[in-house]
Amino acid sequence: MPPLPLSGRDLTIDHVIEVARGRRTVELDAGAAERMRASRAVIERLVADGATVYGVTTGFGDLADVRIEPSQTAELQRNLVRSHAAGVGPPLPDDVVRAMLVLRANALAVGISGVRVEIVDLLVAMLNAGIHPVVPSRGSLGASGDLAPLAHIALVLIGEGEATVDGETLGGRAALARAGVAPVTLEAKEGLGLLNGTQLMAGIGALGHHDALRLALTADVIGAMSLDAMLGTASAFAEELIAARPHPGQVAAARHLRELLAGSEIGASHAESDHRVQDAYSLRCMPQVHGAARDVLAELERVLRVELNAATDNPLVFPSGDVVSGGNFHGEPLALALDYATLAVAELASISERRTARLVDAHLSGLPPFLAERPGVESGLMIAHYTAAALVNELQTLAHPSSVDTIPTSANQEDHVSMGATSALHLREAIDRAEHVLAIEALCAAQGIDFRAPLRPGTGVAAAHAAVRSLVPHHDTDRPPARDIAILRELVHGGDLLATPATGRAHG
Repeated sequence: MPPLPLSGRDLTIDHVIEVARGRRTVELDAGAAERMRASRAVIERLVADGATVYGVTTGFGDLADVRIEPSQTAELQRNLVRSHAAGVGPPLPDDVVRAMLVLRANALAVGISGVRVEIVDLLVAMLNAGIHPVVPSRGSLGASGDLAPLAHIALVLIGEGEATVDGETLGGRAALARAGVAPVTLEAKEGLGLLNGTQLMAGIGALGHHDALRLALTADVIGAMSLDAMLGTASAFAEELIAARPHPGQVAAARHLRELLAGSEIGASHAESDHRVQDAYSLRCMPQVHGAARDVLAELERVLRVELNAATDNPLVFPSGDVVSGGNFHGEPLALALDYATLAVAELASISERRTARLVDAHLSGLPPFLAERPGVESGLMIAHYTAAALVNELQTLAHPSSVDTIPTSANQEDHVSMGATSALHLREAIDRAEHVLAIEALCAAQGIDFRAPLRPGTGVAAAHAAVRSLVPHHDTDRPPARDIAILRELVHGGDLLATPATGRAHG
């Protein structure tokens, strides 16, 4: 791919994925550079005039009334970065750090932050050279932006902190030298420009949206496998029935399920003889539950479309010469959307666990107890279901909304915070747990379909079943399921069940 131009105006979730995971290179758009220079000129004029401007010629937070002399400007900005680098916990993975880097550069490229072009040039150079600051994962309140995580990034820009390069952890200055670039000396407003922002929340949100949407689509595939394995009926997915309540996600999920199940010999085998009026909710209501999750993720996408191209630091510096203090760094829009998305992911896992419970229950599935070849002497996939249940219990805790809480800080100057960083971290963890839950269902559903042979499942289900069986063989005797679950979790995470010929056409 050619380098991605950062204009501050048209970054998308797909672009973030390309840079964060695909290592696409980036460059600063020429028009954005001109806007940045105009904004920077305003700051330099105000400093020369001795004007009082928050964070430029004053202290920060509750220290906003403390006047800073021009000779102390560099020290003020350097001390801001150092003092705010207070994160704790395991470091963020490279894809999150890269997402933060590209989003911070793009936010500054909007051109109303008052920082020099050189700052974005260095962020760009770090991305392109694979210099990834070591950023502890905990410490952000999601209010004055993601202050602590962004401070750990800014430390590397000034030659301090730590960064990884090609898997090796180096001091900030040495990491930059590896790429042939030098650290910067921060000038007026630039420390603040690097720290105020929602880039951890938005970065994890973009990655999480991508993964959660893939999970929602994969849930259709695995759910269809379970339905065929348990002699379920696709009649509840009929187009005219779904059209009577046309939520967009529900319509799309039902269409996807109909395509997956088309041509099922299993379904046809009991169409006339089966006297069941309707299936259990975990089968019959897949369009409603999976579709609702899609609609929640559409709302997160709407919020991210705005956030990825927003100026989120404070104060903002406009071409008119106005420098305006406000609250664009407050993470509430993201926090609410991220919490909502975590709820949706938890529900995808919850309904999946219920399908798995039915698959291993011979009284409900019509399959051998616990899907074992020799029930009794073998326990089959009994404990795999226990694991799914344990994960769903954890998801119920992760789904508690972080945004309903607030702890005032900065001597009560920052008296309402979003806790959106916690929301983002919970979403990322929830997706991981849910991917494992869906992997367990795939393991059980594939085993159930094996027992229906020689009847073939729906065309899309057959393709998905073949993808599972290409990696994990039938459980013809007891063996530890842990390895199989891990393999299928990677299949789910990678979206490979959506890449099979008959499963990908109508899942958008």
